[in-house]
Amino acid sequence: MKIADLEVFVVGNPPPRKGGRYFIFPKITTACGIVGYGEIYCASFSPHVIAEMARDVFGRWFEGEDPHRIEHLWRATYFSGYTGRPDPSLMGVFSGLEIALWDILGKAAGKPVHQLMGGKCRDRIRTYTYIYPAQGDVYPDPNQPSVYDDPDLAAARAADYLAQGFTALKFDPAGPYTAYDGHQPSLADLERSELFCRRLREAVGTKADLLFGTHGQFTVSGAKRLARRLEPYDPLWFEEPTPPEAPERMAEVARATAIPVATGERLVSKYEFSRVLETGAASILQPALGRVGGLWEAKKVAALAEPYYAQIAPHLYAGPIEAAANIALAASIPNFLILEAIEQFDGFHATLLNKPIPWDQGFTEPLSEPGLGVSLNEAVARAHPYTDAALHLEPPSNPVD
Repeated sequence: MKIADLEVFVVGNPPPRKGGRYFIFPKITTACGIVGYGEIYCASFSPHVIAEMARDVFGRWFEGEDPHRIEHLWRATYFSGYTGRPDPSLMGVFSGLEIALWDILGKAAGKPVHQLMGGKCRDRIRTYTYIYPAQGDVYPDPNQPSVYDDPDLAAARAADYLAQGFTALKFDPAGPYTAYDGHQPSLADLERSELFCRRLREAVGTKADLLFGTHGQFTVSGAKRLARRLEPYDPLWFEEPTPPEAPERMAEVARATAIPVATGERLVSKYEFSRVLETGAASILQPALGRVGGLWEAKKVAALAEPYYAQIAPHLYAGPIEAAANIALAASIPNFLILEAIEQFDGFHATLLNKPIPWDQGFTEPLSEPGLGVSLNEAVARAHPYTDAALHLEPPSNPVD
């Protein structure tokens, strides 16, 4: 079996755009006709530039190779041009191609991917969702109140999710994040964040965990101040309280609070996650499968975490192929905690698949069909090309005033 061909779909995510503005799906075909789909989670350049990068990496290292040689392909790609260090763009491209190879290997073996990665550890996989607006865009009018800044609207929406079966909800009310973070939270940020936790805890009681998100927004002292305000409401985690480059600094926050610290959506490779574990920066790791280095690298991260009694909560702010890869990982590791979902994997995420990801009362399940267990609806993907210039996410470029 040889790797023969690559096609890359750059798909625009229509409003309400849950999961980002676009998705990047590589499709790899073998010489014997087996098709595998992956997803690249890389936001630093235009998705069309990323697609060209994928074609370059594919032609340089993948084309003509045996798809079983995932370890070799990781090393060859990682050292492209004598880089040999964590590179989010390169690893994002590799991740999408690698996920597609696992899809091929599963189909060739007639087995779901989790069966090839150590076997199934669980029959049900607990999920959480971000608190999104009930109606309207994920990027609402900043001059109108929304679930992102109004604690009462967020609490009402949390009650809706509780009724659907969710037992964990994520929110990030701590004010804007910018290219100039970390900063000190203002008194208004502190008060709003505490009020969000109070209102949400009142709305869900002990029936749901609260997952407090930030985007690496704060200085160490600012994160400590915020954590003290949140502790009475017992969140399951305090996500990325400081920027991700220096886990030594994040570890100062972790030592100062009883709230578990979570991090990892912007980290790549076992090397970056090993620093998080060694410094004690976080006890909950959130690899994004379309960025970290693929399924095999994420499996290694999970193994590194085991001796530290750290848990894995795969991150998802992307499309349904990465979601399926996350499910395969979650099914096959012993230290899984919870899986991020985009609500019920419904909406455009479901439309993009020939068969949607199952979800019921807060849980999904290991997918049983060969490969990833899902396949891209190529007609839908081709009908929604991404033609805008905006990146997947775009933090403001000016400091918080």
